Amino acid sequence: MTYAVLVVVTVLSLFPLVWTAIAASGTGGRLARTPPPVWFGGDLVENVRVAWTDAHMGVALLNTFVVASTVAAGTVLFSTLAGFAFAKLRFRFRNALLLLVIGTMTVPPQLSVVPLFMLVAELSWVDRLQSVVLPALVSGFGVFFMRQYLVRALPTELIEAARADGAGGLRVVWHVVFPAARPAMAVLAMLTFVMAWNDFFWPVIALTQSNPTVQVALTGLGRGYVPDQAVIMAGALLGTLPLLLVFVVFGRQIVGGIMQGAVKG
Repeated sequence: MTYAVLVVVTVLSLFPLVWTAIAASGTGGRLARTPPPVWFGGDLVENVRVAWTDAHMGVALLNTFVVASTVAAGTVLFSTLAGFAFAKLRFRFRNALLLLVIGTMTVPPQLSVVPLFMLVAELSWVDRLQSVVLPALVSGFGVFFMRQYLVRALPTELIEAARADGAGGLRVVWHVVFPAARPAMAVLAMLTFVMAWNDFFWPVIALTQSNPTVQVALTGLGRGYVPDQAVIMAGALLGTLPLLLVFVVFGRQIVGGIMQGAVKG
């Protein structure tokens, strides 16, 4: 029964990806048929070639990888440091500052678009990758997530023992905090990488088709009087494959880190 449920869940999870591949392998007219096609066509290579050329997917994939990797690394680093401070250090207004950080998660991102774009334009960063990297280098969710994990996973006695041995602040962070926080850091890095890769709202405002991320490049495929849905699906498939590759390569390490943290807990 357990394996039957797992098979059903796996099939349902893979269906959107399989359907994207089926749609990308046909033509726009084939997709408009009733009932829709349920098997692959013969135009996948041509549609991928058109999407790669028309949307500058090579540049878009490279830009998206740089942005997502930088955002994930910065979020993990800064959130771990801030989470450690809120979890284990004693300083004035700690609880008030933590509430302020949590409160930032309740602010809709649409409210900050106008002042953020004005700042980016003032710095001459429009259509540059730093305009989408720097505003996302730390998040309230990341700080709260790391704080909640370190409260229980990092014993205060371990920090005091390291300080008693003469370890300074940086050494405590490097040799005590980071090893204890590694499972949560892996999870946060994975979540942040996926969110940065799929981010659409701010990149489509700050970037143009000459220097796009994947999501911005896909908007170029949807333009025109009658957009070719098969080509759009081919572009979406190209934008999804790198994420699948990341999970295939690093999935075991991520799951191993989670399980290691659970056993230690």
